[in-house]
Amino acid sequence: MTRKVKAIRLPVHRGPAAWNAILERQPDPVPLDANRTADVVIIGGGFAGLSAARRLLQIDPSLALVLLEAGQLAESSAGRNSGFMIDLPHELTSEDYSGAGDDKALINLNRQAIGFGREAVAEYGIKPDYFDECGKVNGAATVVGDHHNENYAKHLAGLGEPCELLDQQGMRSLTGSPHYTSGLYTPGTVILQPAGYIRGLGAGLCNKITLHENSPVLGFQRVSEDWIVETTKAKVTTRKIILANNGHMESFGYKTRRLMHVMLFASMSPELTVEQMRLLGGASRWGVTPSDPMGTTMRRIDAGQGGNRIVTRTCAQFRPNMEASNRSIQWAAGVQQRKFDQRFPQLAGLKAQYSWAGHLCMSKNGVSVLRELEQGVFSACVQNGLGTARGTMTGIGAAELAMDVESDITRHFKGEDEPTKLPQEPFSTLGANAFLRWKELRAGAE
Repeated sequence: MTRKVKAIRLPVHRGPAAWNAILERQPDPVPLDANRTADVVIIGGGFAGLSAARRLLQIDPSLALVLLEAGQLAESSAGRNSGFMIDLPHELTSEDYSGAGDDKALINLNRQAIGFGREAVAEYGIKPDYFDECGKVNGAATVVGDHHNENYAKHLAGLGEPCELLDQQGMRSLTGSPHYTSGLYTPGTVILQPAGYIRGLGAGLCNKITLHENSPVLGFQRVSEDWIVETTKAKVTTRKIILANNGHMESFGYKTRRLMHVMLFASMSPELTVEQMRLLGGASRWGVTPSDPMGTTMRRIDAGQGGNRIVTRTCAQFRPNMEASNRSIQWAAGVQQRKFDQRFPQLAGLKAQYSWAGHLCMSKNGVSVLRELEQGVFSACVQNGLGTARGTMTGIGAAELAMDVESDITRHFKGEDEPTKLPQEPFSTLGANAFLRWKELRAGAE
C-alpha cells in the first residue's frame, strides 16, 4: 500500500527575525544531504518540535530522532513572537482574556509547559536571561481598558490566582510611559528571549538527536509499514512522523479550510543610548500585553537579552496563503511608529531598526490539533496565538501520543473537538479581515 502526502507550499518569512538577529551569529546550518533512517522524524524546529524531541528522549533515550527544519532555528515563528510564556487564561477572542472552559485545568497544563521549559534551561545550560520568570502586566490606556483589567482581576481572584492592580504612576514607574492609566500584574508569566531559548534547546539536543536545518520537507510517502520523508536533497525512512509545523500542517493537506492563518507584525528599536535610557526612565526589562486582546503589546529588553531595546507588536491580517507582503510590513511599521510615539513621547521619532511579520495559526473554535492524523503521523499544531506555552505543550503531547503514553496533556487535547470549518472564499478572507480591522479600531488607544 502506498500513500503520498505532498507539500503544496513551503514557509515564507518577510522581514528579519529580530530576536535572532540581535544575538551572536549562529553555527552554519547542516542540511540533510544523505539518506538515513530514524525511529521518529520531527518536522519543524520551533517550540513544539524541539519540545517533542526532548520529551521523546525522556520516554526512551535510545530513540534515533531526526528533526528537519525548513530554515534555521529561530528564524521562523520561534524568533518572531513576542516572547510571553503565559500561565493564565489568555483567550485572544475574548474581551479580557478570560477563558470559556475549565480555566484551572488549562492553567495547570500551561504550568506544566513552563516547568518543562524551566527544566530544559537548567539541563542544557540555557542563559537564564532568556527564560525570565518575572511575570507580565496587562496595560490599559482608557476607561474601558481599566474595566477590562478590573474584570480580569475579579476572574483571577475567583480562581485563587494572585495579581496586583497598578495605578497610572505605578505603570509609569515601570515602563517610563505616561500613556497607561492602569495595569494588572500577574507573576506567573515567563518572559523569553525566544530566539535565545530556542537556540539553547537546539544546542542542548544536538548531541542526542540529528538536527538538519535548511531542509524543507517536500512530502512523505507511506510504503508498507514505513514513511519515507523527502527533502530537497535526501530522504529519511521512519515508522513515525510528528508534524510540529503549526499552520503548515494544512500545507500537507490536513485540516484544510479549518485553520485561520493570521500574520502579526512587530518592530524593534535600535539599541538605546545612555541619554535615551535616561529620558525614558522606568525599569530596564518588562513586558506589557494590552488589556484588550487586539491592542498593542510592548516589551523592553536589556543587555542580557540582546541590548537595551523596545519592541512594539500590533496589527494583524488574515492570510490563507500564510505569507505577508513587504507592503504590509511597511504599513504595519507606520502604525507601530505611531503607537511607539504615543507611549514614549520622550523618544518620539526614534525609528525601528527591525520590522517583520510572523505567522499565527488559530481555529475558529479555539482548539488545537494534537492527535494521530493517520497511522504513524502525529500532530502538534494550531497554537491559537499561544505558541510558546501551547507549542511546548502540544510538542510534549505529540511525543507522548507517538509513544503511547497517557497524560493530562494527551487527555485534554484528545477530548477537544475538530476545528470548525471556515466559510468559502472569498467570504472567509473578507470577513476575517473586516473583523480584525473592526477589533483593532475598537481597541483604540489600547
